[in-house]
Amino acid sequence: MDEALARIAPFLSPAFTWWGSPITWLEIVAFVLSIAMVLCNFRVNPWAWPLAIAASALYGVLFASSRLYGEASLQLLFIVVAFWGWWQWLRGRGADGTPLRVHVLAPSARLGIGMLTLAAWPLLGWLLDHHTDSDVPYLDALPTVGSITGQFLLGRKLVENWPVWLLVNLFSIGLFALKELWLTVLLYALFAVLSVVGWRVWQSRVA
Repeated sequence: MDEALARIAPFLSPAFTWWGSPITWLEIVAFVLSIAMVLCNFRVNPWAWPLAIAASALYGVLFASSRLYGEASLQLLFIVVAFWGWWQWLRGRGADGTPLRVHVLAPSARLGIGMLTLAAWPLLGWLLDHHTDSDVPYLDALPTVGSITGQFLLGRKLVENWPVWLLVNLFSIGLFALKELWLTVLLYALFAVLSVVGWRVWQSRVA
């Protein structure tokens, strides 16, 4: 473990300071990869998934160093789901057996997924509160469970992934500001805007 920490230490060193907080090289690289990932998502380009894997690995290290353990653990799940999503976009099939395409959920499915996501929030918050030294367990838990929902919806090319990401991104702006991760705050503000754009683009594909 000490050797692994020694290897990544240079990437956690400050590249510059913004609003009184250091911006690390790791955060800069993760920022660039994340923007490229979302742009690929707009075009339903499978290259979005390997970019997501790389960005998630970097953000996992960054969030763990900031004691955002829910977000850090989420990145590990993102990596696993990204391999699944990559396969879905390349080989996945819809309910009718045709290649997977952009589509929408039935209203009843939307309600069920929303209720399941909200039910998971206090459970994860309790786990973070009792089993980690997180100082914001419930604030950390909400975007974590929302991101899990968004990632699975994205993997199945469901339009509803974009409004889910919009809500997650807006909440995350406040969370990362609390932790003074200012470049990541900027990233999630951009994500919020891009979520609206992606929502419109994917709706046009369905229409």
